Amino acid sequence: MDAVFSISLPRQAYTVSVARDVLGTLLVRAGVCRNCVDDILLAVSEACSNAVDHGGPARDYMVEAEMGGRWCELRISHTGRAPDPEALTERLTTDHTPLPSLDSESGRGILLMRYLMDEVDFEEEPRTTVLLRKRLTVCDGPPSEEEAGPIPAQRYALL
Repeated sequence: MDAVFSISLPRQAYTVSVARDVLGTLLVRAGVCRNCVDDILLAVSEACSNAVDHGGPARDYMVEAEMGGRWCELRISHTGRAPDPEALTERLTTDHTPLPSLDSESGRGILLMRYLMDEVDFEEEPRTTVLLRKRLTVCDGPPSEEEAGPIPAQRYALL
C-alpha cells in the first residue's frame, strides 16, 4: 500500500500522543507488522517530543509519513532553532555513544531512534527535520484461531 500522511500540530506535549495515535492507526490498517509499528511509533514519539521541547520559537511542528510496499519514511520538522550540527554528527556517527546517567531526564531520544530505525538523519534547511526510515518486514504470521475469532456463519434468507 502506498500512502502519504501529513499533520501539523501545535508545539504542546499532548500532541505527541495525537501524532502517535493517528500514525499508529494508519500503519496498522496498512498491514504493517506489530513489531515494525511499535518501533516506528516509539521513534516518532521521541522525534515529536524533541520538536516540542527544543523547537522554539516555532509555534507548531509537522509530522509527515510516506509508505511504500516495503518501507516507511517519516519526517518530523519545525521552523525553530536547529540543534548543534557538530554534537548531532558525533551522536549519529559514534557507535558507542555514552548513555546519560541513570538520573538524567533526557538524552536518550537519538539513541533510541538510531536503534529502532534503519536510517536516522537530520536536515537543517529549510526546516529543522528529523528523517526516519524503516524497512517493513513480514514479522507477524497469520493470526491464530483464538486471535482471529471464529469465522462468522453466513445466513441466507429464502424469499
